[in-house]
Order: sequence, then structure tokens, then C-alpha cells
Amino acid sequence: MTAAPQDRATGSPTGGGAVTRRGLGAGALALGGALVLAPLAVGTARAAPAPGGSRSSPTLHRGSARRAGLLPEHLDRLVTDAERFLRPSPAHPWYAGAVLLAGRGDTVALHRPIGMAVRYAAYDETTDTGVEFPPEQQVPMAADTVFDLASVSKLFTSLLAVQQVERGALALEATVASYLPEFAAAGKQHITVRQLLTHTSGLRSWVAFYAEPTPQARLARLWREAPQYPPGSRYLYSDLNLIALQLVLERLTGRALDVLLDEEVTGPLGLRDTRFNPPPSWKPRIAATEDARAPWSGVERGLVWGEVHDENAHAFGGVAGHAGVFSSAWDLAVLGRTLLNGGAYGRTRILRAASVELMFTDFNTAFPGDEHGLGFDLYQHWYMGAMATPRTAGHTGFTGTCLVLDPSTDSFLVLLGNSVHPVRRWRSGSAPRVAAANHLARAVPVRPPRGGTAWFGGMVNDGTATLTLPALTFSGEGARLRCALWWDTEPRADALRLEASDDDGGTWRPVPFLSEQHAEQHGEERAGQRAGQGDGPVHGADGTVSGWSGRLWYAVTADLSAWRGAPVRLRWRYDTDRAYVGRGVYVTGLRVDDGRRVFDERRARDAAAVTAVGWTRSAD
Repeated sequence: MTAAPQDRATGSPTGGGAVTRRGLGAGALALGGALVLAPLAVGTARAAPAPGGSRSSPTLHRGSARRAGLLPEHLDRLVTDAERFLRPSPAHPWYAGAVLLAGRGDTVALHRPIGMAVRYAAYDETTDTGVEFPPEQQVPMAADTVFDLASVSKLFTSLLAVQQVERGALALEATVASYLPEFAAAGKQHITVRQLLTHTSGLRSWVAFYAEPTPQARLARLWREAPQYPPGSRYLYSDLNLIALQLVLERLTGRALDVLLDEEVTGPLGLRDTRFNPPPSWKPRIAATEDARAPWSGVERGLVWGEVHDENAHAFGGVAGHAGVFSSAWDLAVLGRTLLNGGAYGRTRILRAASVELMFTDFNTAFPGDEHGLGFDLYQHWYMGAMATPRTAGHTGFTGTCLVLDPSTDSFLVLLGNSVHPVRRWRSGSAPRVAAANHLARAVPVRPPRGGTAWFGGMVNDGTATLTLPALTFSGEGARLRCALWWDTEPRADALRLEASDDDGGTWRPVPFLSEQHAEQHGEERAGQRAGQGDGPVHGADGTVSGWSGRLWYAVTADLSAWRGAPVRLRWRYDTDRAYVGRGVYVTGLRVDDGRRVFDERRARDAAAVTAVGWTRSAD
């Protein structure tokens, strides 16, 4: 991978001036700020107490990095790096301010506001500068600042849909038209509910519903929209999917989406800062967004502050399946903890564990690189950074928000920024998200299987790190290299290679090796295995590993018979590309034998003879 993909929360290349692509079809019955189609069925179950009598699931508490099982120096760097993006990066600040929250298990180890929630009164396009409020009218960011989540709202709509699947009211493989007959027009009759949730419906990314004059016209615009591609044939992120899903939910239940959210999720979980259409009394606590004017915005609104930023969601009363939810970092962390718990928080359960498993399961195996569960992105390094694993789930929002959940380490990250304040043109890419995720991933220690230290290949982009043994000669039969190996790299882009040279490093050839799960694993690695990680084939047949070892250590054996009788040098070479990195690679217990000990890094003289370029000894 050589270049960052477009920001999936924008629908246009990052930094461009195109309008956002959110929208909402509307129906005939006004209810709670949303427009609801007449229901097919009413009366679904409410969130229930967690099973098990007095037993409860973990709830969040504030605590230290150590209590969370995290390395504090890397959490400190998370804040330091986040503050860099308050300054030009490179031409303008990425956000005016942000709230950072990170933790593991039941412990929130970092909850820090930086910068300003409200700084600019307007944007001056002639000078490309922000017109600041007087200092006394600016509002500093606070830990409980409320943000317009933009597309992170899709997770709430998806969760409500999965609740209906769990209750038997909604079927994943049923066609959307079976619940919403009008949707069948223009060739949409075969689109399924699952395809809406996984963005494989073939519908285009965005339509300017706000340009239609009436709610009925907006709804008619959705009905006549034809798929751009055959349903199920490719991945195409689309607001229209969640627009349609909202209409299905509202028809099924007879309740508006904002009412569903309150009754089924935010109310039971006690998320007091999470809702559509925050009341005017909340405005002093809300982060401002954009000076919305043409040509960069589709609607002339001036400074948007306290109302939804998305043009389409605003046109439909602020309640939409794709955008419109406001929330705080703590509330999002509670939601994340609920899902990492398997659907329960304290004594309240909003989903069964099997339903959460579906949300975190890749349904897009036919589209490598576009992994997606039900509503959740999976394994996306472009904003999850080194937290990305095949099970890491999350979502971003155009306003500068994101949530990342890693079940393999039981860790969670919330980054809420007002990156379109004062104008969307100032933001580009997801560098702050990646930086924060990298630091949280690095804060989760990797323990060598037998204690002590291991060689760590680092987390540097566009680099090559080599770990080279001294020249060795094998005189006996069955010469073998043995070691323990742990890896987490950006798949297909970054790789670790075992190589040998018999001409003093002039040329290097790959050394095939076999690997199997190490008999000794620390508790966190065993927990990752229980979460469904670590299954897979033997690695290294071509001398290379890439991707994810499942947070498990592997015992590596390489046959060195081809180099018997001549001095040979062995090395591990770790190459990364310019875009992203994973958590890195670790090697320990290096030894070579041919019936006798030729090399053993446990011996001081052998360890001193290793040449490390870009590798360091780490005890984590």
C-alpha cells in the first residue's frame, strides 16, 4: 500500500471541497423529530437486565495506566502527538480541539481535552483564514464536551437493527423491499438487509437529498435511486444504506429512530450525553463545527454550533440513520465497553454476545481490504493504525470523530475532534487517529513467552530494520535455527523476512521456516486465543510472514542444511511501506545448532555479536 485511501467518512478525496454525502428519505408520519413510515409491526422487546441474577458485566472506572495494564509512557506520547495537530499539520490545524479517551478492561486510563471547542466565528475564503471569536467568547474543550458524531451515528442505527435481528423481527438475508415495498423500484428489489449493513448494496455513496423541496420529494428521490453496481458485487460505502435501514426500522417498530435510540440503547445504558437534536441548553457544552456556506457546503447556514453539521440530516429534522447523533467521549467509551463485554454493561444487557459477535465478524471476505461487520469497519489501518487486527472494530465521522475497539487486547480508543471548524478544507486524512491508535497499541505490552527481553523491530513507516547474526559455520547434519516470533504488520504491505548470505552480506536469499504456536503464552495472549485469534496455517514457507499472529508467540524452526560447510550470516529483515504500520515484530530465543550449540543469544558473547539496525531490546 503506497498511499492513504480516501477518508470513508467524507465520500470524497480528503481535503476536497465536495459536499458531504449524507441523506435521509422521509415518510408520512412526523414523530419525535423524525419522519416515520407507517409500521408493519409494533411492540419489540426492551433492553433487559444482564442474565445471572446479581452478576454484572464490567463497568468503567477511572484509573492509572498501570491499573489498566498499559505502559504509561506511550499514553503520554498519545497526548503529545495529539497536541501537534492543534498546530499547522501541514498547512492548517487538523482540529481546533479534541477530547482523547483511552483505556483497557474496566479502566479509563486517559481522558484529556485539548484545544478549543469553539474558536472561530467564520471562515474567510479570500485569505484562507479563520475569523476568531474574541478570546472571552471562545470555549475551551472540556472532558465532557459534546460532539456531532457524523457517521459514527451509523453504529447506533446498526446496533438497533441487530437488536431487531436478535428478536426475530428482522432477517439479515431478507430483501429490504420485503419490509419496505417502495424500495424495490429502479432495480433495488434484490438488495438485502445484510448488504445495507456491510455496504455491499451497490448504491452510490451520497445523494443531495437536501436539494429536494419537500420530505415527500426526498423520499421519492430514494425510491428512484438505482444501484450503481449489482448488489453484492463490490464494497461501496454509502450513506444511502443507513438511510434505508432507518426507514426499515421505523416501519417495523412504529417508532422514530430517535425514540428507538433513547428507549433501546441510551436510556438503558445511562448515556445522558447521547441523543439526536440536543436541546438549546446544551449549546455551551457542544463543539462547534463549520461555517457552512457555498461552495464548500450545500446549504447556507453560517457557523453550525449545537445543530447537526450534515446537510441532509439537517434537512430532515436532525434525525437520520447515517448522521445526527451527538455524544461525549465517556458515553462512547461506555458503548464500547458494552460491546467488548458482549452486549452488557453492569446489570443491563442491550444485545446477546452472539449478536455482538456478528457485528465484529467480517462479512466482506470477497473484498480484501474492505473488511466489514454489521455496521462496523474491521481491520482498517487507515484510521485504526496499529490497533487494527482482523477483529478490531470501529468507525469514523466526517466532523473528526472515531471509535476503535480491539477485542484481542480488550482496549478502546475514542478520539473526538472538531476538524471541520472553521471549514472542512482544512482537514486531510486521518493522521491524528492513526497516531493515537499507534500509541495506544504500543502501550499494550508484549511479553516474551519465557520472560526477559525480546528484540523489537519498531513501528517506523517506510523503513527497513535488520537483525543479523554473526557469520556461522555448520559442520554437522541437521543444522537448525530456532527462535520465538510474534508479529503484527500491515498485511500485504509490511513483511518480516528470514534471509541468509554466504558471501558476507553481498546477496541474501530467503530461508523457509516452519512455525507453530508456542507452548508457553502469557495470559493476554491466551485471552486473545480464546477470543478466536491465533488460528491459521503454518507460516513462513517462503521465508516471509505478514499480517497478524493473533497476539500469539510462535516457535520457529528453519532448516539450514543448504548452507552447511560454509560461513553463513542469518538475518531477520523487517520492511514497512510509507502508509501505515502494525504493532510490530518481536524475536527472542535465537539459537542455531547442528548437534551442538553453534549460536545461542542467551550467552553473553553471542548476544554481543548480533548486529541490530532498527531493532531494540524490549522488556515492555
